[in-house]
Amino acid sequence: MNMLIVSGSPHIHGDTSVKKIMYGVVYAMIPAMLVSVYFFGLGALRVLAISILACLLFEWVIQKYLIKGPLTINDGSALVTGVLLAFNVPSNLPIWILIIGAFVSIGIGKMSFGGLGKNPFNPALVGRVFLLISFPVQMTSWPVPKLLFGCQALTDAITGPTPLGILKGGLKMGKTVPELMTEMPSYVQELLGNQGGSLGEVSAIALIIGAIYMFVRKIITWEVPVAYFGSVIVFTGILWLVDPMLYVNPAFHLVTGGLMLGVFYMATDMVSTPLSSKGMLIFGLGCGILTVVIRVWGAYPEGVSFAILIMNAFAPLINMGFKPKRFGEKVVEA
Repeated sequence: MNMLIVSGSPHIHGDTSVKKIMYGVVYAMIPAMLVSVYFFGLGALRVLAISILACLLFEWVIQKYLIKGPLTINDGSALVTGVLLAFNVPSNLPIWILIIGAFVSIGIGKMSFGGLGKNPFNPALVGRVFLLISFPVQMTSWPVPKLLFGCQALTDAITGPTPLGILKGGLKMGKTVPELMTEMPSYVQELLGNQGGSLGEVSAIALIIGAIYMFVRKIITWEVPVAYFGSVIVFTGILWLVDPMLYVNPAFHLVTGGLMLGVFYMATDMVSTPLSSKGMLIFGLGCGILTVVIRVWGAYPEGVSFAILIMNAFAPLINMGFKPKRFGEKVVEA
């Protein structure tokens, strides 16, 4: 008698696979990678290459010699972590610090929980926050990018503050927002990439192009980005209307710092975010509120990484409160 053998869940119901999703994310990040190399030159290329190679190597070593399980470096997840880690650091970061970040991202942020699908936190953000706390000087020394339209390229030895850093520092010195805005690049320049920051923060346009690709390929869904952006716009808009001398307008928050990178490429991580549509909306809402709170009143100019990691920790609780409907489950009406 023939018996049908069914393996344990999850079961594949289409042609989508982890590998296709991960490489789809990598393809989406290509515009931002190219822009970062243009603005920061060989420094960006070095950071990208070392971060990717280190993440791949650490995953292979841990799986082969510690876990002694199947090798999964070909599924693209370590590659994604490598690119995202590079996007979260400055282009002049010392190589040895970057390698430590890669080890923390893969070893602690991912493999210590059992590997892909079991990690509660975004691995790249675990590495980024560890480096920011452990090496604050090196992680906040931002090379001034080469400017567009014929401006002379600047070397990695020349550093300058990010727009968020200018805002935070200027307000502490008693300056007003209108005064500080004269010291910043225009919104058009910030969209194109003419601003200081980490590799993945410079060009909002490049990140948006990649996000459109992921939406079209159905790699990410609308809930987290809409809730994240919406909460940031509403919260900062209220503050700006209350006191425009002290609080900057929502447009500034959207095009500066790591918001675009965090919203589209890290807050949408399917492993560390809630499962249901309602859960993802709450997750995005929490990320947005925490981002603004940290940016406006926190010790750091940027709050995206901390906000996402905090909400990653709440994801299991959100899943308990907003469970997705299981196939074949009857809805009990009140």
